[in-house]
Amino acid sequence: MAFLAWLKESFQPFLLIASIFLVVLLNIFLKLKSGKRKFNLPPNPPKLPIIGNLHQLGNMPHLSLQCLAQKFGPIMYLQLGEVPTVVVSSARLAKEVMKTHDLALSSRPQIFSAKHLFYDCTDVVFSPYGAYWRHIRKICILELLSAKRVQSYSFVREEEVARLVCRVAESYPSTTNLTKMLGLYANDVLCRVAFGRDFSAGGEYDRHGFQKMLEEYQVLLGGFSIGDFFPSMEFIHSLTGMKSRLQSTFQRFDKLFDQLLTEHANPNREKEENKDLVDVLLDIQKDGSDEMPLTTDNIKAIILDMFAAGTDTTFITLDWGMTELIMNPKVLQRAQAEVRSIVGERRAVLESDLPQLHYMKALIKEIFRLHPPAPVLVPRESMEEVNIDGYNIPAKTRFFVNAWAIGRDPESWENPYVFEPERFMGSTVDFKGQNFELIPFGAGRRSCPAITFGTASIELALAQLLHSFDWELPPGITAKDLDMTEVFGITMHRIADLIVIAKPRFPLDHANDNPKI
Repeated sequence: MAFLAWLKESFQPFLLIASIFLVVLLNIFLKLKSGKRKFNLPPNPPKLPIIGNLHQLGNMPHLSLQCLAQKFGPIMYLQLGEVPTVVVSSARLAKEVMKTHDLALSSRPQIFSAKHLFYDCTDVVFSPYGAYWRHIRKICILELLSAKRVQSYSFVREEEVARLVCRVAESYPSTTNLTKMLGLYANDVLCRVAFGRDFSAGGEYDRHGFQKMLEEYQVLLGGFSIGDFFPSMEFIHSLTGMKSRLQSTFQRFDKLFDQLLTEHANPNREKEENKDLVDVLLDIQKDGSDEMPLTTDNIKAIILDMFAAGTDTTFITLDWGMTELIMNPKVLQRAQAEVRSIVGERRAVLESDLPQLHYMKALIKEIFRLHPPAPVLVPRESMEEVNIDGYNIPAKTRFFVNAWAIGRDPESWENPYVFEPERFMGSTVDFKGQNFELIPFGAGRRSCPAITFGTASIELALAQLLHSFDWELPPGITAKDLDMTEVFGITMHRIADLIVIAKPRFPLDHANDNPKI
């Protein structure tokens, strides 16, 4: 039996390589036979037979692509398996992709993992360009994520920031795992706004395994799975174990969403002051037009967008931000001084205080510049032939925009590797899709519609943490000891948790078991 198991394990890689070889040979033969015309393509690194440039991606594609761009230029053509791919790594060319040719490049490739997780790509992020995508994006912008809707949830943010401060303060004088605290905060805000309740009370967050679900989601949707570059050979996903991982993760999310929809169908359930996002979607489903009704699976796909992306962006930005602040004490001191001068001896930072916190806003821009939540933006796919920078690029080409590399491009930034929020003081550069040197949320039609939602959750929490605590590393630990290794996926967090000592400025108030700041 042991021999048979060994034989099976040893045979799988051989079978995988042999299958890829045969199918690629067949594709090459068919292409030669069809006599496709040649295109004036961008510069491309030397490639290998069958796999093309796949071997050059490595475990950290954002880094590998940056290194290749430094050698071959800010626009490159790569042959990734069967998939013709263009990578852009400069603000000028990002503008070409996301503004000049925005419509022609507004579709999405059908990534295997997205099809399995997002109910056949019926969510906002991965849905191909067309009438359905325009319909659900309009719903998100007008009904779910409008400035008015985001403002209506200010009480949720205030209450969850209060809980975050209470959790952190209770750990003093011991250390606190700030990464875990920030993950709980981001998830609680999202769950209350989207689902009408939180999951951290009573240990539901850990019982559901939310953190593991989100981490698996990040990795599975990284967009660089080998099977995604051989779309004619879906069986590869079974051989690599990707399909079983996708099915397991999908089932866990689907079970959670079934539970949530059942709860919302109960007329006697307790509700928040405002309708949550599931309520809004169910109302739209009930009152929607017959032309394009929302199915239950459509609602689940949109909910997954909100749940995963909404939690991730807030958590990752705050975690990287606090890490950078602790590593840069002068920046930390200046940011704290600004917040405390505006808020004074009042314990709670109010959302009305935020417009006055100019240095903190510059700080958040600098976090987005060095640590965009999605290092390589979700890929686009050309719907027609386009001419970019003098190169003719055929339809059905996949486009990657390396936001991580653009944030470190010396053509756009002075001292690009230095954490320096001062660069944004007095600057009009913002991250809302008009300045292509800073595009953590993308730009154009396929930009993230949740910018206002994410920013509101980040600003209030960061300001309150700066106001309520004095921060330092545990004894014997210096900034140089922190592990800054990144975990690459569709979003990118640090591999190590941030362990700190947080000294409270104000005593805790446990009145009515409801933390107040």
